[in-house]
Amino acid sequence: MAVRRREVLEHLAAASDAERRETTTTETLTAALDAERRAVETQLKRLTGCELARTYPDGRVRVTITGEELLELDTEGTLIVDEPNGGSEL
Repeated sequence: MAVRRREVLEHLAAASDAERRETTTTETLTAALDAERRAVETQLKRLTGCELARTYPDGRVRVTITGEELLELDTEGTLIVDEPNGGSEL
C-alpha cells in the first residue's frame, strides 16, 4: 500500500514530541498506517532530508519542531518542501 509523506508526518507528530524528544519506532508507524515498512522508511528518509523528522541509529524516530510547525500551518492542497541547499552539497 502506498503511503503519502504527509500521512507519515501526521502520524509521526501524533506519536512523538519534538520539544520533549519523545520518540516512536518505524514499526509502530508502519502498523498505525497499515502500510509496508519499506514505504514508511522511504517517506521517513525524505522527511529527515527536509528536517521534518529525526531518525536515530537504534530505530527510534521523532518529529522535529519544524515538522510540528509545518503541520500547524494547516495548509490545504500541495505543499513543497525542499531539502536544505536544494539537495546539493556545499
